[in-house]
Amino acid sequence: MSAVAYALFDTALGRCAIAWTAGEAIAGVALPGRDEQAVERYAARHWPAAAAAAPPAALRSVIERIEALLAGGPADFRDVRFDDGALPPFHRRVYAAALAIPPGRTLTYGEVAAQLGDPGAAQAVGQALGANPFPIVVPCHRVVGSDGRIGGFSAPGGADTKRRLLALEGAWQYDQASLFD
Repeated sequence: MSAVAYALFDTALGRCAIAWTAGEAIAGVALPGRDEQAVERYAARHWPAAAAAAPPAALRSVIERIEALLAGGPADFRDVRFDDGALPPFHRRVYAAALAIPPGRTLTYGEVAAQLGDPGAAQAVGQALGANPFPIVVPCHRVVGSDGRIGGFSAPGGADTKRRLLALEGAWQYDQASLFD
């Protein structure tokens, strides 16, 4: 990702970060860490050449939508531009499929694979989503296991964070979790 700038911002779940390119495409998003310093370390590690800056209007709009979503409100990110040219083509296809999942709904890894025309690629879908540099904006949290389990989540807090995001969107109830989730 070719981030030139990034901004930290507060949400109902904690401090997040967003990075962008000179062309105002999103280069990455950081979900809340265990503390503010963790998010700052994430930004320094993932966008080392980027400078802290005030976000331009297009990015302020994305930040407002992230804030709304993390507060339990509706948000649509299908119009967002991504700096994804360096990502593998399969990952870009997976992210496009995830973007099409409406808030409050989920698909399984296998359903996403089938939509991509490769029904045997559920594990590859999971790996692509685990590498998602745009969490929340590309809603990888809306993809779950075929057995109804929450599945993995590479963001801070892991599956608990994923469960919380789905609950905010009305797609998951905490009492749905099995003993083995």
